Amino acid sequence: QVSRQVSTRREKEQVATISAHNDPLIGELVGEAMEKVGDEGVITVEESKTTETVLEVVEGMQFDRGFLSPYFVTDAEKMEAVLEEAVVLIVEKKIASLNDLIKLLEAVAKSGSPLLAIAEEVEGEALATLIVNQIRGTFKNCAVKAPGFGDRRKAMLQDIAVLTGGQVISEDLGLKLENVTMAQLGRAKRVVVDKDNTTIIGGGGDAKAIKSRVEQI
Repeated sequence: QVSRQVSTRREKEQVATISAHNDPLIGELVGEAMEKVGDEGVITVEESKTTETVLEVVEGMQFDRGFLSPYFVTDAEKMEAVLEEAVVLIVEKKIASLNDLIKLLEAVAKSGSPLLAIAEEVEGEALATLIVNQIRGTFKNCAVKAPGFGDRRKAMLQDIAVLTGGQVISEDLGLKLENVTMAQLGRAKRVVVDKDNTTIIGGGGDAKAIKSRVEQI
């Protein structure tokens, strides 16, 4: 068998149409989506709230880190943790001590917002407390490892911060986790986490700052 890369929108539409049981409408939408987001973009499929099949393009990003515990899963069928209108905690170092988190978790619980926690590692009593809050229904949350390594990780955390409008909590910048407030957290319309990937959709960051960051990259 001989395979070749498809390059034109028409070819992509044809492949998508065949994959969708010869549905040309789906093929056309997938072709349009691929053209809009580019080769590095992420395309997700969700159940529509109407009877129509539509394409929606939003600012977002995906990185290759999944949930740190299956207890965070909210959709057992898809094995995904889905957080709507979430706040995003971005920490450069490990989170292990509950003392560092307790004030922030109380504020998050009071706000009613689900929490996505991103850090070099989330472990020990900090991870256990997040899981307990999830199981008890105190507030939805999910913990994931930060993407990348070294300087690449720092850059990717800054990408997430710009996208969501949050701050990277870094001791190099004089920021301590124990002093973090809700105002320093990022925001996202929707976060989807499976065992391998985290997708942040509709970040609450400043549009000009996001555009500037994209141009830098």
